[in-house]
Amino acid sequence: MVVGMASKKVTVTLPIEQLDEIRSLVEAGHASSISGFVQHAVGVSLDDVSGWAAMLAGALDETGGPLTDEERQWADGVLKDPPAA
Repeated sequence: MVVGMASKKVTVTLPIEQLDEIRSLVEAGHASSISGFVQHAVGVSLDDVSGWAAMLAGALDETGGPLTDEERQWADGVLKDPPAA
């Protein structure tokens, strides 16, 4: 966590198995605390989402720009009901 960064306490629900694994990591010294672990995991996830968004934007720029409504409907259909392998 960045020093001086505002934070707010929230409630998060996790499967017991995940919480047990996090507690084990904290006890082994691989994470500073449960909150520290979750903060790090959220940061990594946000960076990942941002990276994918940038990569998608770059790919779209190279291939003709944003999806048309027709292309988006096709993609939504394929992602919702992928063809059988």
